[in-house]
Amino acid sequence: MNQYNDKVIKENNDSKSLNSQSLNETILACIDGSNVTQSVCDYAAWYANELNLSVSLLHVIDVPKSYRHNLSGAIGMDSRRSLMTELSLMDEQTARIANKHGEALLQDAKAHILTSLPQANVYSYLRRSKLLPAIEHHASKSRVIVIGRRGKDHQNDYVNIGSQIENVVRAINRPILVCSDGFITPDSFMVAFDGSETAKKAVHMICKNNIAKNLEGHIVMVDNIDTANETELYKAQKKMSDAGFNITAHIIDTKKTGNGDIVSALTTFRNDNDISMFVIGAYGHSKWRRFFVGSTTTKLLTKTTAPVILLR
Repeated sequence: MNQYNDKVIKENNDSKSLNSQSLNETILACIDGSNVTQSVCDYAAWYANELNLSVSLLHVIDVPKSYRHNLSGAIGMDSRRSLMTELSLMDEQTARIANKHGEALLQDAKAHILTSLPQANVYSYLRRSKLLPAIEHHASKSRVIVIGRRGKDHQNDYVNIGSQIENVVRAINRPILVCSDGFITPDSFMVAFDGSETAKKAVHMICKNNIAKNLEGHIVMVDNIDTANETELYKAQKKMSDAGFNITAHIIDTKKTGNGDIVSALTTFRNDNDISMFVIGAYGHSKWRRFFVGSTTTKLLTKTTAPVILLR
């Protein structure tokens, strides 16, 4: 079935020409047919429109082969050969159906994007593999990767963040936008800041993002209220302000609010201030395992339906 690997379904050849940067970069949207697919397409289209980039739609077919029972010795050779033939035919039929479904899914997703952005460049890729290798194949030309919080297997589970998100975020050195149901045009963002080197690096990366300069910004610290951390918070605010951002610094004292959980404090702040999305810094590659085991970021991903941008 190698003919299905990284298959380009169709390109929108009538779209506007792109600049040289756009030819080398794209917004990669990973879709799987779950109920977050439309949201993934909408956020990818919004990001692409803001940066004048193309959109690459990626659907990964991961259909395991039928389970091969040990047929030796139990029945005659002819019977074993017949059953193996039937299993092979079943695998081929399943692959054909999955391929047709994937093509239809990509066509529908592309049509959805072109409805709102008729001049967009939209490319469709159907790949037979695991999700992570497929994303790695496209990562070098992806400015941002958009992925749904819950995959098709967990689309009705508002706690599970999707079994493959951790693997992707640990391995890919690109900003990753994790979204959920329902697209709302972003007009604001909040950065969770704790004074760490990871948070400082996230601020540095945000300062290079031209889209964020058009949004109302909030940089928020929870609890770490001492002279050093508070100084770092206002230094980060000044750095973003000097870079052209409309940014306000906030310190949440959970002792005063009565909410001792950091994630709950962040999500409550976001809800009270009607902020569109979170931006969170991630640890370096060697620390990803620790980062995702009992981490604040994992808890945040499970507790909010707002889009979250993860930065390395």
